[in-house]
Amino acid sequence: MGDTIQIMITMVVYMLVVIGIGIVFAKKANKNSEAYFLGGRTLGPWVTAMSAEASDMSGWLLMGLPGVAYWCGIADAAWTAIGLAVGTYVNWLITSKRLRRYSEKAGNSITLPEFFSNRFHEKSKVVMTVSALFILIFFTVYAASCLVTCGKLFSTLFNIDYVPMMIIGAVFVLVYTIIGGFLAESVSDFMQAIVMIGALIVIVVTGTVAAGGLDSVLENAGSIPGFLDFFGVATPVTVEGTQQVANGVPQFGAAGTYGFLSVISAVAWGLGYFGMPQVLLRFMAIRSENQLKRSRRIATVWVVISLVVAVFIGVMGRTLYPDALLTASSAENIFILLSTRLLPPLLAGLVMAGILAATISSSDSYLLIAASAFSKNIYQGILRRKATDKQVLWISRITLLVITAIAIVIALDENSVIFTIVSFAWAGFGATFGPLMLFSLFWKRINRAGAIAGMIGGGSMVFIWNLLIRPLGGMWDIYELLPAFLFSALCIVVVSLLTAPPSEEVKQEFDDVRAGI
Repeated sequence: MGDTIQIMITMVVYMLVVIGIGIVFAKKANKNSEAYFLGGRTLGPWVTAMSAEASDMSGWLLMGLPGVAYWCGIADAAWTAIGLAVGTYVNWLITSKRLRRYSEKAGNSITLPEFFSNRFHEKSKVVMTVSALFILIFFTVYAASCLVTCGKLFSTLFNIDYVPMMIIGAVFVLVYTIIGGFLAESVSDFMQAIVMIGALIVIVVTGTVAAGGLDSVLENAGSIPGFLDFFGVATPVTVEGTQQVANGVPQFGAAGTYGFLSVISAVAWGLGYFGMPQVLLRFMAIRSENQLKRSRRIATVWVVISLVVAVFIGVMGRTLYPDALLTASSAENIFILLSTRLLPPLLAGLVMAGILAATISSSDSYLLIAASAFSKNIYQGILRRKATDKQVLWISRITLLVITAIAIVIALDENSVIFTIVSFAWAGFGATFGPLMLFSLFWKRINRAGAIAGMIGGGSMVFIWNLLIRPLGGMWDIYELLPAFLFSALCIVVVSLLTAPPSEEVKQEFDDVRAGI
């Protein structure tokens, strides 16, 4: 049996298991909208932690992050990983418990837009509408990044054109999400988190041995100017985006500088966690707030191990196959290359399933949350308030189809860099919802007007900074999340203080939540 066939069989079996999970939980999921979108608040600590991080990390953990390290060394990848690890821990530490309690107190909110709306006791649903629209925009972009991952994975493995493979991956994710809802998604994400970290560890151990040990990996990588420097960056010599090779050796120029602003930009990734719907929903869905401490420990350990290993895989890949991937886009295939060349076919298939797992665990979350934003918050919340649960579920499935179709269009370019797409969507959520979440949980004086200003200001600044300001370069070359996050916070504070304070009822609810009543 050919190697490719064995890999394909392993991945098909894995996909069938995932679909089976969806079918098992379909009955519970379709009981009502709360069960479909939030799992009836029944998640245990392990499932909460592992599903939150699996849905968060997506395919970029196995392809995007190693690709960055392979292409230009550890600085950008490592500082990003440090920011994400710190952000993970702090978000679980200060946000999770208060949000779990507040979301139930505020009208038993089952979606993020619903929580924000109920937090301010609004009747006109402007907060709900604005937040739902931003979720639709940024999760469509996020879903596109997952489809790019699927397309690259399948086309590289099976030597088939990128576009049909990407569409096949999209259809699979769509069917699975429609079948099972949030509970199936969370349970399968738990399994997929295990597969992801297992795949990372298998590759890093096998690759290190193949390279002649850790010392050999570090020695070879260290010979490239700036490659192992936390405050420098390797600079591939490129012509029209392709790295040049001389006598079988990829060419690098003098090491570039990775200065203070670059470090701050990379570490700022950690701010994004405070606004990530796929993570925040897990806080809301856990069975009891008393279980969050255990979840925090589990999530932090998983994230730290995964990020460290992912960065090292990029370093190891450059040592083993220095001239195999000569563009920034193709560099994201290093994990696939290592798997297919170092492992027997069946094991390689299982490791490839790790990439598929990462993609599925994220894209189903993105699609489901985006669908809930429209069906629950816009359709039922605004357009047709008397809509039944059955109607909401049907609208959510139609929305899933539309979002997937748009994401497919965005993902048609096979030269898209996964890391770049993810970074934009991450900034969008972090700046739009991060400051609002923190102020909503910890500042009594925030009001509805401040919330609206913060979301619009933060979300808009992401586009403005990315498209107009950052291209100026120099001191302006800062990851858009940081300035947009700060601008959103400023908008919240200024507008809240310049407008009427919240009602006594809203302030009393805040005090009750703070006191644990």
